[in-house]
Amino acid sequence: MSGKKSAEPSPQSIARSNRQRLAAEEGTRAIADVERQAVDVRKNMARLRELREAKEAADATLQASLPPPTLTKRKRKLTQ
Repeated sequence: MSGKKSAEPSPQSIARSNRQRLAAEEGTRAIADVERQAVDVRKNMARLRELREAKEAADATLQASLPPPTLTKRKRKLTQ
């Protein structure tokens, strides 16, 4: 067995390098897709937070404008 590599790559090494190249491209696309989804999730969370805070502010103003509830005395139950 000789220790020298041949100048021409074998079909197995060509196939291996193609698989590695394709896997690297797929990984890059997957990472970009995950980052894009994370941005979309953060935007949606911000939108929902704004809606919730607006609703809480509207509820607080409504609660402040209503008169305080009047306290009524409890009535005793009639026993038979």
